[in-house]
Amino acid sequence: MAYTNSPMVVYTKLSPNHSGQRTHSIDRITPHCVVGQCSVETLGNIFYPTFRQASSNYGIGTDGRVAMYVEEKNRSWCSSSAANDQRAITIECASDTKEPYAMNSKVYETLVKLCVDICKRNGKTKLLWLGDKDKTLNYNPKPDEMVLTVHRWFANKSCPGNWLYARLGDLASKVTAALDGNTKPAKPAKPTASAVKAGDLVKITGTKYYGGQTIPSWVKAKNWFVHSVSGDRAVINKSEDGKNAIMSPVRVSNLALVNAKPVETYRVHTVVHGDTLWTIAQKYLGKGNRYTEIVKLNDLKSNVIYSGMKLKIPNK
Repeated sequence: MAYTNSPMVVYTKLSPNHSGQRTHSIDRITPHCVVGQCSVETLGNIFYPTFRQASSNYGIGTDGRVAMYVEEKNRSWCSSSAANDQRAITIECASDTKEPYAMNSKVYETLVKLCVDICKRNGKTKLLWLGDKDKTLNYNPKPDEMVLTVHRWFANKSCPGNWLYARLGDLASKVTAALDGNTKPAKPAKPTASAVKAGDLVKITGTKYYGGQTIPSWVKAKNWFVHSVSGDRAVINKSEDGKNAIMSPVRVSNLALVNAKPVETYRVHTVVHGDTLWTIAQKYLGKGNRYTEIVKLNDLKSNVIYSGMKLKIPNK
């Protein structure tokens, strides 16, 4: 097929770091985080030396400008996967230097526009985010479909960072809408009647992020503040100790409130003159010999009770 390059490019510095013409048609886009709020010129200088052994097709600078470092017809060296790079347009995006590697609004808006342009020129009407490595890599895109992939699926890296990773569904929806594909932008899901809400302090009880990635043990060991909630998808942000901010999506069902008031599993009886544990158990539990449950629940050291004493009584 005939390959073209994006008209959005305002700066070009072609890198020698590529494998020549692709052996697979383009049906993937792989956005990356630069790990630096750098310009397209700086990124071009990084990719130009041969000793770097790295490149990307495009770059988006912190001001939103677009550069080209490897023409679309050629395979860049960007994703730690030859198979992925053979079929993907790779895009490096200026970002913060620490997790969650946030990108400013100019970079993100340009990324949406560049993905629209890439899809249009390659005959695609839909951009898909399947959110799962195995599902994506085993998926055979239809002729009009482009699929999003991420660097972290092919190497022990955070790239594209949790900030962008949490927005890939939004990216796919916006691009598909601009392409007039059959799907419309995903509408925010209505929050469920969940006890978890924005601002809550939570502990992660599950083992996987919303997108299927394994949650590191250090993340599970901390308490996190919830940034936002939509349906069963909650985005956790800052850690309770203030040392981390990761903007990662987790299922609400895999979160537990920290210091939440437990659901009461008992009633309270105030002891009056003449009460015994046996009669109280008979009254509330139906059998006097269940008084031992009251003893255990109240951590009583003996069977002696007195007027005014408040006793917890099991609900069942």
